[in-house]
Amino acid sequence: MTKEKIKERIEKLRQILHYHNYQYYVLAQPEISDFEYDNLLKELKELEENNPQFFDPNSPTQRVGNDTTLEFKQVTHKYPMLSLGNTYSSEEVTDFIQRVQKGLNGEETEFTCELKFDGVAIGLSYKKGLLTQAVTRGDGVKGDDVTNNVKTIRSIPLKLSGNDFPEEFEIRGEILLPHKGFEKINNERKKNNEPPFANPRNAAAGTLKLQKSATVAKRPLDCFLYSILGDHLPFKTHYQNLTKAREWGFKVSEHIKICKGIDEIFEYINYWDKERHQLPFGTDGVVIKVNDYQQQEKLGYTAKSPRWAIAYKFKAEQATTKLLSIQYQVGRTGAITPVANLEPVLLAGTTVKRASLHNSDQIKLLDIHENDTVFVEKGGDIIPKIVGVDKRKRKTGSKEIDFIKKCPECGSDLIRIEGEAKHYCPNTAGCPPQIKGRIEHFVSRKAMNIGGAEATIEALFNKGLISDSADLYYLTKEDILSLERFGEKSANNLLQSIEESKTVPFQRVLYALGIRYVGETVAKTIAAKYPSIDEIMNASFEDLTAIDEIGERIAQSIIDYFKDKRNIKIIEKLKNAGVQLAQDNLTSKQKQTDKLKGLNIVISGTFKNHSRDELKELIEKNGGKNTSSISSNTNYLLAGENIGPKKLEKANKLNIQIINEDDFLQLLT
Repeated sequence: MTKEKIKERIEKLRQILHYHNYQYYVLAQPEISDFEYDNLLKELKELEENNPQFFDPNSPTQRVGNDTTLEFKQVTHKYPMLSLGNTYSSEEVTDFIQRVQKGLNGEETEFTCELKFDGVAIGLSYKKGLLTQAVTRGDGVKGDDVTNNVKTIRSIPLKLSGNDFPEEFEIRGEILLPHKGFEKINNERKKNNEPPFANPRNAAAGTLKLQKSATVAKRPLDCFLYSILGDHLPFKTHYQNLTKAREWGFKVSEHIKICKGIDEIFEYINYWDKERHQLPFGTDGVVIKVNDYQQQEKLGYTAKSPRWAIAYKFKAEQATTKLLSIQYQVGRTGAITPVANLEPVLLAGTTVKRASLHNSDQIKLLDIHENDTVFVEKGGDIIPKIVGVDKRKRKTGSKEIDFIKKCPECGSDLIRIEGEAKHYCPNTAGCPPQIKGRIEHFVSRKAMNIGGAEATIEALFNKGLISDSADLYYLTKEDILSLERFGEKSANNLLQSIEESKTVPFQRVLYALGIRYVGETVAKTIAAKYPSIDEIMNASFEDLTAIDEIGERIAQSIIDYFKDKRNIKIIEKLKNAGVQLAQDNLTSKQKQTDKLKGLNIVISGTFKNHSRDELKELIEKNGGKNTSSISSNTNYLLAGENIGPKKLEKANKLNIQIINEDDFLQLLT
């Protein structure tokens, strides 16, 4: 390749990898398998190493992914949470062993082999035998404090057994969701008209970031621990300390094994490559570590990973089949997603007929032609994806797949925004899947939470009874009864749910509008600064970008949304219907004050006018501290309905003042 072509390829790979980093770490919605991602990263790394003139400090090769979110407090790791080098080949495992032996000048070396769990990395800190903090990996330097959520996981001890543990230490592991638990959660989500999780890792990641620990407690998360860090550990080897950790109450995998040489390591790898499918949880590889801590220190670290450990990743099960056609789907934002229709093939226990192709870049990257024989695998052993083409079986003269130029639903010319991988249909007002998609988003649980509406939208839209989300508020019982399979009770329930949605707080209404790039967190941030829709409509580009965490892309999207007269019309209809398009009296007081400074407040029960999250935020914004348990330091117990009897009993025993929602609001005025 010419230098110009190399530069072009490097920039393309960076763009693709940045996109998939965001999908994986931030949205927990990976679109390609680990194998595909690692191959792209490896290609980029080799090109950069051979062409240093194209070095970029912001290249995906120079950083790790980041799963931190604004809703949680960020904590700096005492010991950086580095990632492991990945390999899929036995040759690279052999190279790793040889590098270790060379680095240790031929010293006798013992290795441990452990299963690599497919979950979410967590660091647990203990002091005097008590769990004090749980922090996610984040960017390796800082992570999210998810202590309250982690305390609900029954396999994680809150208090250690015995008395021979260090005064203070950290133990790291992987939080995961076993297969049966994953299946149960997805069945429940389908019943509630919620989208199912793509795989157990996504479900575990999503659960760990929920704001309500009570909801986390209902999900059967599990945790295996695999590494101990501290200044006064009882033993000098990794294996001995993990064995001891079992006695303290930690769940350590029974499948960890000491291996004395390369033959034993490969024996372990080959055994679990076959037997992993019998396990009740997901595992995607084997981690090989030098056992002795002194030898680990001698070998040291690179900027991103230890030199004394490596992860061998199993290749996902693959099958070959014939590509029959490509269908293009239109999402609520107008994003076009190509989906391959395949000749049915058995893969990992299920028959696969369709597979995602993501975007035009992916089609070009795979060099897919019409009627190709393709390799299919399941990303995370769940989602079927095309990962390659068997070019030996390609027929002479077969045509390349040309990505469509027009929307398959409304015929509009597609556009592609600079820096984005997707193509979009710009016809937001007239493209049926976009209109229905926006209404479905509007009624979803995290938005307006209009129960039973999602299953009705298609019928209402097709009959001309609704053309936007605001029209829902003007439906009559007769309108709903005119639909097939709708009786008196169903119609009343839907109308009641629509009426109840008028009390949904403003920040959720803002999210429900479906403004591009304005997710739950962004909506919350903007609503805190501009507590009414009119203020946001009048805010300039400069005003919006001045808000923390609001970049130019989000700001421009908001400006564009309110420039559209059709959107203004929808907002007017929502106003007239009585939807909350401004903060209520409670949230309007959410400016930083010190009225609750020095006060520790425990919240328990359910409240008539506001959620516990809103009350918690109000406490913090007015200088107070929301604590989870009652102690002698507690100033108030903010009690709602169905308060926990133990908390009430303890509050009375310690003479803690018990206040209701109205009393609490009085403290702020």
